[in-house]
Amino acid sequence: MDDDTGARPADLGALRDRLAEVDRDLVGLIARRAALAEGVARAKSAAGLATRDYGQEREVLERARARAGELGADADLVEAALLLLIRDSLTVQERARVAAAAGGDGRTALVIGGHGRMGGWFARFLASQGFAVEVADPGPAPPGADWPHRERWEDGPVDHDLVVVAAPLAQSAGVLADLAERVLPGLVFDIGSLKTPLRDGLERLRAAGARVASVHPMFGPDTRLLSGRHVIFVDAGVPDATAAARDLFAPTMALQVEMGLDEHDRLIAYVLGLSHALNVAFFTALADSGEDAPRLARLSSTTFDAQLDVASLVARDNPSLYYEIQRLNDFGMEPLGALADAVDRIRHAVSSGDEAAFRDLMERGREYLALRPPAR
Repeated sequence: MDDDTGARPADLGALRDRLAEVDRDLVGLIARRAALAEGVARAKSAAGLATRDYGQEREVLERARARAGELGADADLVEAALLLLIRDSLTVQERARVAAAAGGDGRTALVIGGHGRMGGWFARFLASQGFAVEVADPGPAPPGADWPHRERWEDGPVDHDLVVVAAPLAQSAGVLADLAERVLPGLVFDIGSLKTPLRDGLERLRAAGARVASVHPMFGPDTRLLSGRHVIFVDAGVPDATAAARDLFAPTMALQVEMGLDEHDRLIAYVLGLSHALNVAFFTALADSGEDAPRLARLSSTTFDAQLDVASLVARDNPSLYYEIQRLNDFGMEPLGALADAVDRIRHAVSSGDEAAFRDLMERGREYLALRPPAR
């Protein structure tokens, strides 16, 4: 009897063997492509060329789609696979460029809170630039963290060329204030998601003559490629310190943004505070609905699936961090009020049968979102 593909049982094993052979060839080609990407990284670096070339990427994708058409393959599938390979290639090239820049050669760095997830990211990032990294953190070291470690940063000198404060937000304020009591020869910056709670510590450091800046990486600790990712630099009153912090990211493809402290937190109240609150409200409403999650998943739509994916990421993250972002922001209540007002307007439009009001909400949203620049 034939199986569902029309192949006889005797042929199925042979077909699977041929598929396995193709898979082995694919893996080999991916490895060859990665090796070539390293060569491209070296050539670009030697020629002083940018890591990312959007025109070249477009040519690669167009060529791949054309070839897919010639072979009768799914062009969308081929493009999706090529985009993954391009992203991996860019990651290889970015890391090679960061290492080649060697901005940390002969320099030392202390990461306070370096056993946390973002602290660990910065420890690895700085080590890749050649910094001799030391970590101060009372928590256990994660796998692969082989740099020198002390439990308390106060229990040793802080004479490093760079000090990164990557402690939880509430603790960072105290760390910055205490650092101001030391003579600090190097650059100092925090990586807090909010800046107004750190204002006093940053000001104390500036008044003490420290080279202090403030940085907000707008990405998570699992990020491998910085292309298209934003890094925000907040001037703490020492412009040359802000410039030095920016220089650390110069070899990467990160998009650098500079702004003032209050402006940062006002915008972050919407970028992080509103988006977090929306997702917490979404999964709270679902959890309180009494509806079975697997049953909803079987009925789900494209929009529901997309929202559920984002909400699931939020639900798995650190509740204390999310609470800090909501509670400690001087501007945090404004977007929460706007969210509550928007929900009330939707509820009123639906309950009163006011289709025009509901249509107006959607049209205003469409006009607003049309102003968003296209993603690269």
